[in-house]
Amino acid sequence: MIKNMYHMKKTYIPFFLILLIMVISSCNDEWKDEQFENFVSFKAPLNDQGVTNIFVRYRAGEKTTFLQPLIVSGSTTNEKNMTVQIGVDADTLQVLNYERFQNRSDFYYRELNSEYFSIPSTVDIKAGESTALMAIDFTLKDIDMTDKWVLPLTIHEDPSGGYKSNPRKHYRKALLRINPFNDYSGTYSGTALKISMEGYEDETPIVKSAIQSYVVDENTIFFYAGNIDEERQDRRNYKIYATFNETGGITFYSDNPQMNFKVNRDASYTVAEQMDAVRPYLLHRYITINNIDYEFTDYTMVPNVDINYLVSGSLILERQLNTQIPDEDQSIEW
Repeated sequence: MIKNMYHMKKTYIPFFLILLIMVISSCNDEWKDEQFENFVSFKAPLNDQGVTNIFVRYRAGEKTTFLQPLIVSGSTTNEKNMTVQIGVDADTLQVLNYERFQNRSDFYYRELNSEYFSIPSTVDIKAGESTALMAIDFTLKDIDMTDKWVLPLTIHEDPSGGYKSNPRKHYRKALLRINPFNDYSGTYSGTALKISMEGYEDETPIVKSAIQSYVVDENTIFFYAGNIDEERQDRRNYKIYATFNETGGITFYSDNPQMNFKVNRDASYTVAEQMDAVRPYLLHRYITINNIDYEFTDYTMVPNVDINYLVSGSLILERQLNTQIPDEDQSIEW
């Protein structure tokens, strides 16, 4: 019995070593294949919504340029000049919309209209370099941020360009969700804002942890009334505009008379700044909207029934800025 076990042990060890050598040899062969491949990709990682958020300063009268990186992958140096063909890819956006939202077309991302942007048809990557920046010029005056705008891009194959696009779909494509911003837009903390149904003011109010605001122009944002948000099909009926003036006042208004919007008190705002205690180069900027007090009617939630709401309290927006970056628009940590 002991003799048999001894023979089993002797035969097992060489077999294990042979298997290990085969695996290592296989990996080395793959590495040899891959090290000479240089694939061109967008640097545009997707978030959990299937898109890449980009933030673009809103300027009504002029263009804003966003620099979209392209990268050359591979473990060897790029030895060729490349002229990479770029184009708009509506088909991929259509597939994304259906896969994520099925028949809820009100949730669909919308392809950014050509009037709002311009892109080059090619991007050059020089030999010896592994990155390049593609300049996208945005002109976003009068854009309606009720819709979720996406610029879908793809790298086209072109044998004469001296390159190969990445075979993985999500690397050779970019789905850029456009987020214009001004000094006052962003996600406000809503924990100090109370939303109550008329007649039930003594009941526990509705409180939202976050209130998303959207750009209208350089000094104006809009947000949705009460607890309405992007999930509502009829959200565009409930936009409340807020214009910030230089003296610290805010003008609230609506362009929909059916929601019976009424302001009960003049609102104001303050701006405060504080350096980070741990990272001394990081600046915290807080915008606080005080004395919010308005009423509105939700006239579509329940057919033929008007539901009146009272909203009061305050909102706070925090921005973090890296003071080591001289361009303030680029220094914001989103």
